[in-house]
Amino acid sequence: MGEFDAEATSPEQKTRSRAAQFVFWGLLLAFLAAAPFFLYPVFVMQLLCFALFAAAFNLLIGFTGLLSFGHAAFFGGAAYIAGHVLKVWGFPPILGIVSGMLFAAALGWVVGALAIRRQGIYFAMITLALAQIVYFFALQMPFTGGEDGLQGIPRGHLLGIFDLNDPFAMYYFVAAIFLVGFLAIYRIIHSPFGQVLQAIRENEPRALSLGYNVDRFKLLAFVLSAALAGLAGSTKAMVFQFASLTDAHWQMSGEVILMTLLGGMGTIFGPVVGAFIVVTLQHVLSGIGSWVQVVIGATFIACVLLFRRGIVGEIARLLRISSL
Repeated sequence: MGEFDAEATSPEQKTRSRAAQFVFWGLLLAFLAAAPFFLYPVFVMQLLCFALFAAAFNLLIGFTGLLSFGHAAFFGGAAYIAGHVLKVWGFPPILGIVSGMLFAAALGWVVGALAIRRQGIYFAMITLALAQIVYFFALQMPFTGGEDGLQGIPRGHLLGIFDLNDPFAMYYFVAAIFLVGFLAIYRIIHSPFGQVLQAIRENEPRALSLGYNVDRFKLLAFVLSAALAGLAGSTKAMVFQFASLTDAHWQMSGEVILMTLLGGMGTIFGPVVGAFIVVTLQHVLSGIGSWVQVVIGATFIACVLLFRRGIVGEIARLLRISSL
């Protein structure tokens, strides 16, 4: 399954692939360790939240072949739920984040159970329609604050010891969450379950003929992707102490698609690279207002024309490795 599979069996191919992944992991870990000393910690935390969101979305589109236009519902919905339980119910940080993640998983099960009955553009449109319903609830429900958003979300103390209002403590908490989520995605991709998902992506009728319950696998992949997107949304709500309609808007779904395609759909590290590029452009070019979307759009078009497999995908092609 894939362009380089014939070569992937050779020892040299496997060695190159392992070496390239080792380099990427090393760069990522070095960045996580050193970033808050050279960059504004809140900005880096934003990068990590969106990187996890993009990686979660890539699990669905890149490794299962399902295009969702409604992933903002899980990201934003989890942000509101986590913010509410932290602010109103007084949950500790970890339980608040887990609450948002569980809500996103439950919502993913409902949306996925309805959407996987259809394929292609019909699947995408169903996810978009259901996400718009979630957005409407976020606008109308009293606890969300409507257009004002849910403000004043407390960060609290981790395990009753570490004050997360300290930027460095909060940063390393977010970095740990990102690593746990990203490692979970990495393990899923390289598990037998992940291999079945890739088989469904490549040839669904053949996977069905081999005896796999395709719908069950797709639903489980949808739920896992939604839960991890919810983990990113819950964490972002804690970082900014704020959950807004922007988190649940359809434009957020478009941005995560852009991040994934820009970095490399179906790659391991591509969504992380894509998220870093998009969020950095938004931050650096914030002074030009709405024109930042024009710049990001032009960047995307250039990358699509020059790097059809995404940035990391093209690196993998040049190195002639199957997995990066």
